[in-house]
Amino acid sequence: MGSGIAAHLANLGFEVTLLDLSAESVKAAFERAKSARPPHFFIPETAEKIRLGSIEDNLSWAVEADWICEAIVEKMDAKRTLFERLDGLISERTAITTNTSGLEIQLLCEGRSESFKRRFMGTHFFNPPRYLKLLELIPTDGTDPAAIAAMTHFLEDKVARRVVHAKDTPGFIANRFGMWAMFHAIHVTEKLGLSIEQVDAITGPFLGRPRSASFRLNDIVGLDIMQDIAANLTERCDHDPYMANLATPKSMQFLLEKGWIGDKVGQGYYRREGKEFVALDLNTHAYRDRQDVNLDYLSSIAKEPLGQRVGKALEMHNEAGEFLRHHLVPVLKYARYLKREISHNVLDFDRVMMWGFGWEQGPFAMIDSIGHQKFDVPQPFYVDSTLRSFDGKYVFVPSEPQYRQIADYPIVDSRPTFNVRDLGDDVRAISTTTKMGTISPALLADLDDWFVGQTGAFVLTSEAKHFSLGFDLKWFLDRMEQADFDGINEGLKLLQNVAVTLSKKRIVSATFGYCLGAGLELAMQCPQMVSLADSQIGFPEVKVGLFPGGGGTSELGLRAQAHGAKGVVDATKNLAIGAVSTSADHARQLGYLRSEDLTVYHPERLITEAREAAKQVRPSERPSWVLPTGPLVGMIDQALQDLHGKGTLTDHDKHIAEKIKTVVGKATSFEQALELERSLFVELCHNALTVARVKHMLETSKPLRN
Repeated sequence: MGSGIAAHLANLGFEVTLLDLSAESVKAAFERAKSARPPHFFIPETAEKIRLGSIEDNLSWAVEADWICEAIVEKMDAKRTLFERLDGLISERTAITTNTSGLEIQLLCEGRSESFKRRFMGTHFFNPPRYLKLLELIPTDGTDPAAIAAMTHFLEDKVARRVVHAKDTPGFIANRFGMWAMFHAIHVTEKLGLSIEQVDAITGPFLGRPRSASFRLNDIVGLDIMQDIAANLTERCDHDPYMANLATPKSMQFLLEKGWIGDKVGQGYYRREGKEFVALDLNTHAYRDRQDVNLDYLSSIAKEPLGQRVGKALEMHNEAGEFLRHHLVPVLKYARYLKREISHNVLDFDRVMMWGFGWEQGPFAMIDSIGHQKFDVPQPFYVDSTLRSFDGKYVFVPSEPQYRQIADYPIVDSRPTFNVRDLGDDVRAISTTTKMGTISPALLADLDDWFVGQTGAFVLTSEAKHFSLGFDLKWFLDRMEQADFDGINEGLKLLQNVAVTLSKKRIVSATFGYCLGAGLELAMQCPQMVSLADSQIGFPEVKVGLFPGGGGTSELGLRAQAHGAKGVVDATKNLAIGAVSTSADHARQLGYLRSEDLTVYHPERLITEAREAAKQVRPSERPSWVLPTGPLVGMIDQALQDLHGKGTLTDHDKHIAEKIKTVVGKATSFEQALELERSLFVELCHNALTVARVKHMLETSKPLRN
């Protein structure tokens, strides 16, 4: 956990020192962090910026720190011993936190100086820190309120966290309630004789939860971690009448005895075999092929709002209804029992489950959405912009404009394919409404028409789960099968024209999730891109038998010219292999982002940061097209031949790459490069291998290497 926190802070640009017991142990822990999956670091080079040391030899370095984030073993004595050594060593300006999932914060600072106590508080990061935004912040009775306020502001403004202030109670909010709910799902599954696949089909997206659902989540967290947290809660919460639920379920006991504790050892409730998972049979305790569960009766209502569909499922006389009545109802009842003891209000409680566990709604919002009367709750917990406090009065939910999402802004104009929203400060957002941000001729025509005569500052973004998955492949396939190659050329010309229009406007693109293909071609023509840190950006067109034909090849080639012949060769290789970044930092290495493009590290501040950027952005002149001197085409030929020889490129990949080479290596102007893009793209659309790739992707969502 300490390495994960260090990696997250280094990703954000902080100077980070990581200490462990010895030089050997810190190196071992750091090697694990560098090889972690999913990766802790945006790019591998960031790891080299972290200074490593040992507590025994280098604890004096702590005097340099603005923040000491202790994350050693979860043992009270070990932590207190370390704090005793730090107390007289550190500067008066240094903040001190202990990262723990449940130890009592007040006890950890007993015996420390008053100065230490004023600056001391608990943090509960969620693992892995790069991906999970929640942080529970736990002050003690002696923590200075000013220190709490300063740390909260710092964590939210600079460390990309959403902070919930939790009470210093066992397990805080997340583990006290969340772990109870996880154990409860296992007990009910065993009691009802259901399979783990059935329960995961019920408790995943249908219930407004991540795809990891229940049993995959158990494996990700680790059964040993779950048992340790349960034991700690059971020991410290003997006043809680519901603690019996944390007894180890039969299936978990079996897996623990075998050492099959989850993902960290490769098997738990599921075991990975190659690219597939096998599942544990809860009756035989043997692994078997994973069963495909088709709950048609849930699928038929899955698109309804969460509360409506769950309310209907609770009334069903089948395995889903039975499970939800035995599991969800008691879980929501337990939240009501706990709320006053562990949280300051129901909003904090709900936010922990949403931000830390990925729930669409926390327990109290879910009670309201299903119908509070069905749970014998006399009044809703939320009414408009207010929440019901523990004394029964409704109080306003604090305004947090910096975290507003695109759907929170008013629509002032619309077209069939996008909305225009007022972001304030004379900035408007053009937010696409197509499925997965798909770029289609209809969207391009709407944009082309709408932008005529428009002035002011704009943000280009999407209302889908991703900025854009690229151009509508079905449209291309239809044109290919109808031999409408003139139509394809006109579609590409429209895409290029809209991209050129964007380049001349005061507009930034706000990208997130996938930003691919034609979506990237539009985004990168905006004078500035503003991208969430985990954006996956790139041109994967070669994998469907094509290459960027809406200006992307020309733009990437033009940008690469500033880096000489090698830059153009590298750009060609990236296009040839369909390289897609794993992060915005990686995208900058690949040439998809420029130095003037911005990275937003806080997952909920993209629109706010993009609006501020739009207020300042101005279009600039496109650089002249000047090919590097020297044997550029020969260098590209050699690079492509090497990739082909290694098997990285198939024969058809290389054929496509030759066309990319023509655009970036032989065009004499940007305008000619655009014309070559279209003509060579249309040539590929005649090719049977390309048609086969497009069909295969549409049918299977997987690339065909033919």
